[in-house]
Amino acid sequence: MSAGIGALIAHVAFWVLLARGWMAGELGMRGTIIAVSRWLSAYLGLPFLPYGSGLFPSFFAVVDIALVFVIFKGNVRIT
Repeated sequence: MSAGIGALIAHVAFWVLLARGWMAGELGMRGTIIAVSRWLSAYLGLPFLPYGSGLFPSFFAVVDIALVFVIFKGNVRIT
């Protein structure tokens, strides 16, 4: 159950970060296409691997971290 919630959070965070980066001009068209193509390749390709569908939430988390670094130019300050 908690893995499903984590996957949902990562999925929502991906689309929010993608929209934020595109609207702020941090990603541009090329960066947006690259991020969406990586998402699409994982969505379509991972189910064909053994235990691949279980890797999809982890892949989202890695792409989310990369988007944070690109959009915010490093780590996000909590305080």
